Amino acid sequence: MSADHVDRRRFLAAAAGTGAFFVLPELARAQAEATAAGTELGDPQPFSFDTLKQMARDLAQHGYTPMPVQDADIIHDIDYDAHSAIRFRKDRALFQGIPQDFPVDFFFPGRYFPDPVHMYLLQDGQAREIPFSKDFFDIPKGNPAENLTKTDGFAGFSVQDAQSQNDWMSFLGASYWRTAGYSGQFGLSARGLALDTAMPDGAEEFPRFTRFWLEEQGDGRVMTYALLESPRATGAYQILSWQDQGVVQEVSAQIFLRGDVNRLGLAPLTSMYWFGKHDHQVSSDWRPEVHDSDGLEIHSGTGERIFRPLNNPPRVMVNSFATPSPAGFGLMQRERSFQQYQDDGVFYEKRASAWIAPKGDWGQGAVTLIELPTNDETFDNIVAFWTPDGPAAKDQSYTLDYRLSWLEDCPVPPISTRFIAVRIGAGGVPGQDRPHGVVKIVCDFDGMGFAGLKRGPDTVPVITASRGEILGAAAYPVVGESYWRTLFDLDFSKLASDDNEPINLRLYVADKGEAKTETLLLQLFPSQLRALLASHG
Repeated sequence: MSADHVDRRRFLAAAAGTGAFFVLPELARAQAEATAAGTELGDPQPFSFDTLKQMARDLAQHGYTPMPVQDADIIHDIDYDAHSAIRFRKDRALFQGIPQDFPVDFFFPGRYFPDPVHMYLLQDGQAREIPFSKDFFDIPKGNPAENLTKTDGFAGFSVQDAQSQNDWMSFLGASYWRTAGYSGQFGLSARGLALDTAMPDGAEEFPRFTRFWLEEQGDGRVMTYALLESPRATGAYQILSWQDQGVVQEVSAQIFLRGDVNRLGLAPLTSMYWFGKHDHQVSSDWRPEVHDSDGLEIHSGTGERIFRPLNNPPRVMVNSFATPSPAGFGLMQRERSFQQYQDDGVFYEKRASAWIAPKGDWGQGAVTLIELPTNDETFDNIVAFWTPDGPAAKDQSYTLDYRLSWLEDCPVPPISTRFIAVRIGAGGVPGQDRPHGVVKIVCDFDGMGFAGLKRGPDTVPVITASRGEILGAAAYPVVGESYWRTLFDLDFSKLASDDNEPINLRLYVADKGEAKTETLLLQLFPSQLRALLASHG
């Protein structure tokens, strides 16, 4: 990977904010005038979400025409350092100056975000464009941005808390947006749409938000409307956002396909996972764990709850979990102890979990999880989204409504015990010769619903493995602690030395035949297990 790719993630982390919106209705016009401050706004045009949906529908009937990138050579010269030196002028923020409002800043275009994005102020059903101007920014002398003369769009926008001046939401790059979650720490991202992610025979297509309409809603709520465009899709998005022990968003989207799509991803989430407790051997880093998210959680329409710890696989992996009429899914960060990360610079223990809660019945389909190999923390290598059944063909349309919550934990209260840690080490019995090709898997889970239960024949782990043999499984309360543990050996010694097909494990703990925990899914790779055992000598 190039240094440009590394800098891009660092820039995303530094620039993170996101954007939208607005003032009390009776003050909106005065705020718009204050925002203009020497910049003439565009002519008013009627606008509504229905207007936007019709715009996306009409565009889908024609070929894709990308917006030209004016002064492309100059924009390319605005690298990470040059871009970081550019400052938005706070006196030009949208909806600034009133304590209960959320000032909106705009991002300058640059090497990593060259495509123009058009911004509109929406008030009383009338939209007026906010034209790009270098006057919105303080540009250091000698910065290549001084030479920009033709660009007609911003790169994106961020929304801040008026009191702290800290960003709590930002839209920047393609159809990505991020929030500061419950702690003020930016981590994983949401996207508008994913097209052909990790397909072996073709490049992924990245639709992008080309236009935003920003409107104040009052009561601390802000509204963003966005137009999505790409060669094979258009879309109309309405995103209502507010802060409540984190950030909560109500998302409505109507998507139209211009062409066939092999792998359609609706309501995508994107995150980073380098290594954790169960696969530390994939890294030589000094920290115990490094990840923005550590697991995929799924609530099926039938009531089953699943947790799938994330992997840093040896090759690109795509797993689909059939989930008709899903109740919800999300990329979660369950480990909340600083001691497990030891990073006082980026504070991974404070990264938000993101939860998708469908509104209405999404029908037949699957939650798709994509995991890409990575060798450091600067790359987002995890993607999760909903894939509806049936072909995603030209002229197909999709209507999607969901709540997206950026919180410390899943907003849906648990109904059974949850797994809190997975560790893997050498199998066998301490003090005896360790058997070849055997690992010990230790899974800790909280004690919800286990009060009064003891280790014994009635409380047992129920484990199935796609390959290999399960040995010595047991479940018991951890002495002196409030949680339980299940452990077992996995013997994969009969697999050929060059066999690296994944081993899939399914586990829950039952008492008297009744499931007492969520279902834990593990996907393990023989090559990584062999490396772990070799590291033990």
